[in-house]
Amino acid sequence: MTVKTQLMDAVTMRRSLARITHEIIEHNDGVENIILLGIQTRGVPIAEVLQANIEKFEGRKVPAGQLDITLHRDDLNEAEKTERAHGSFIPCDVTGKTVILVDDVMFTGRTARAAMEAVIQLGRPKYIQLAVLVDRGHRELPIRPDYVGKNVPTSMEENVAVHIKPIDKDDGVYITE
Repeated sequence: MTVKTQLMDAVTMRRSLARITHEIIEHNDGVENIILLGIQTRGVPIAEVLQANIEKFEGRKVPAGQLDITLHRDDLNEAEKTERAHGSFIPCDVTGKTVILVDDVMFTGRTARAAMEAVIQLGRPKYIQLAVLVDRGHRELPIRPDYVGKNVPTSMEENVAVHIKPIDKDDGVYITE
C-alpha cells in the first residue's frame, strides 16, 4: 500500500469533527434522545470524539456505543461471520431515539445498510442518521450520509485510509494505491 496523498492531518480532522458535531446539534435542535453508535472499528473512536465535542459544546453527555455489523454483512458466509464477530456495546434502548451511526469512510453503502439492519434488530428508533468522516462516492445502494467531514472523489483503484488514535499511531486521512 503506497500513500498517494494526505487528505487530512490531525488538525483538519479535529475541525471536521467539530463541524459535524455542530451540524448534529443544529439538525436535531439539541441533543435530547440522541445515541451515537460507532461502527467498528474506526467509527468507534470517531463517535467518542463526537460525544466529547457534544459534552463540551452543549454541557450534556450523550450515550455512545459500538456496533458490530459482522452478522449483517452480505459479503461473508456464515462461518466467516461467526469467526469475525466481536460483539456490540449498546449503552441504552434505541426505541424512540435518534440513532446516529458513525463511520470513518462511506463507500458503496453496504456497511451503512448492515448497520441499519443491526440497529433495527435492537428496537425501533425514531430516526437513524449517518455521520462519516470521508465520503468517497461509488455508491451501490441509495444511501447517503447526513453529516460528512470531507467529500473526496476517488477512482476504484484508490483506497481511503483513515488513521485515528488510539487504533493507529497518528491521526490522518490518506489516499493509497
